[in-house]
Amino acid sequence: MKTIIIGGVAGGASAAARLRRLDENAEIIILERGEYVSFANCGLPYYIGGTITNRNALTLQTPESFKARFHIDVRVQNEAVKIDPTAQTVTVKNLVSGDTYQEQYDHLILSPGAEPIKPNISGIDSNNVFTLRTIPDTLNIQEYIETAKPKSAVVVGGGYIGVEMAENLTEAGLDVAIVELADHLIAPLDFDMAADVHQYIKEKGIELYLNNGVTAISGNRVMLQNGEIESDCIILSVGVRPETALAQECGIATNARGCIIVDPQMRTNLPHIYAVGDAVEVKDFITKSPAFIPLAGPANKQGRIAADNIAGFSSGYTGTQGSAILKLFDMTVATTGLNEKSAAAAGIDYDKTYTYSASHASYYPGGTNMSLKVLWDKKTLHIIGAQIVGFDGVDKRLDVLASAIRFGAKITDLATLELCYAPPFGSAKDPVNMLGFVAENIVTGKIKQFFWHDVETLPRDGSVTLLDVRTVTEVRRGKIDGFINIPLDSLREHLSELPKDKPVYVHCHSGLRSYIACRILAGNGYDCYNLAGGWRLYESVMHECTVPEYICTECK
Repeated sequence: MKTIIIGGVAGGASAAARLRRLDENAEIIILERGEYVSFANCGLPYYIGGTITNRNALTLQTPESFKARFHIDVRVQNEAVKIDPTAQTVTVKNLVSGDTYQEQYDHLILSPGAEPIKPNISGIDSNNVFTLRTIPDTLNIQEYIETAKPKSAVVVGGGYIGVEMAENLTEAGLDVAIVELADHLIAPLDFDMAADVHQYIKEKGIELYLNNGVTAISGNRVMLQNGEIESDCIILSVGVRPETALAQECGIATNARGCIIVDPQMRTNLPHIYAVGDAVEVKDFITKSPAFIPLAGPANKQGRIAADNIAGFSSGYTGTQGSAILKLFDMTVATTGLNEKSAAAAGIDYDKTYTYSASHASYYPGGTNMSLKVLWDKKTLHIIGAQIVGFDGVDKRLDVLASAIRFGAKITDLATLELCYAPPFGSAKDPVNMLGFVAENIVTGKIKQFFWHDVETLPRDGSVTLLDVRTVTEVRRGKIDGFINIPLDSLREHLSELPKDKPVYVHCHSGLRSYIACRILAGNGYDCYNLAGGWRLYESVMHECTVPEYICTECK
């Protein structure tokens, strides 16, 4: 049996290695048009920033190492230029010699990946404009920094790679700005969770141009929809598109976006041809709808599944939920599943809640708080999405939530999880447990919520009571107009001042003390609502909504 794999990196390389482990006698050929068959593309920004100093560390496998360990024929700088599905042949061009030859296959796996999108604007091909997708891209940027010695850089696009590049260019000593067409960085985040990211990244000296886009580049001038920036270096990070022209030319079915359509076994519509990685259409794990979610983890799994089926072992891909994580200096940002926009687009009637929890026991030194947000389906109570922004312990909490989603957990199940506890690592009531406790109170009717985006529409005409239960000192630092202050610990003594025939809307700093206040009020016959996420979340979002020349989409 002879299998040809077009493209390496995550999907193709993992398929090749898995196939060899399952079939010692198979003939396996990898065709890779680039110089590198398997490299850590997620690590590329950190080479530019100096965190990774050894260039060779970016190369995970070489043709020689593949040959020695797996007895796989890896041909770099060999480009597949034509597929004949009837004859089951691939026409290959050796990019070094220029020669063309054909290879017969029994099975074919396509792993062409995706290519960076380059907007059709003037100046996009200037020598100070770069994309980052491969090792040569990285070396080009690094060489430019070393030779041209730029003092400033503009990153166009505020997704994961764009933000990572902004961090690493800053670490390399450049003054950096990010231009993003949307109203917030990191699209999988909701705006309210991105607000903390915006404030932190600006504290690190990175300028943000949100709700803005690049219209032209002329030398060091970057023209925007609103204004312009002077910059020595421009990094394009506006997304990727599947690189599937070769597949389309031979009759492989693709969707409107150009993604290769595959079944759960990673088979295309043509016999003996499979496809994996960033070029394929996946099924969203939660909505079950077709999606394009280019991530390394899913690509590896898909390569493994294609190899399983070629080797005669039944295996299927169950969908992508989009679990991803980002390091931003000392901050960690992590997401999984749906955000509010995608949940609404899918027609899901969802609820949400926020917590603000310490990474480990508060009495043990070094703890920091993290902001957590979780969405769940009101009908089924299944968790459909989670977002965390913080500094320590974010990754393990998000991984627990991602696992909970994958195994169909309900939001109330989080309260029952028995997670590791010792003061240096967590709390007896872990942040994940706290999400479950809060949601359980909501689901069972023990508490009713209102949200930051409801605050401005609350009546100030006396028809409702607006109550702030923070301390006097906290209130001096900032308050919401129209809210009266009665600190929680003296609330019972002041109940007579609050009319029972009016709903009471309560807030504290994070939502915990106001929950206690609501229980006190409910126990005394009041109709009470708690501000989810508290003053801390409200102030963070409102700060972003009121900065000069910027109004978030939520607040328009």
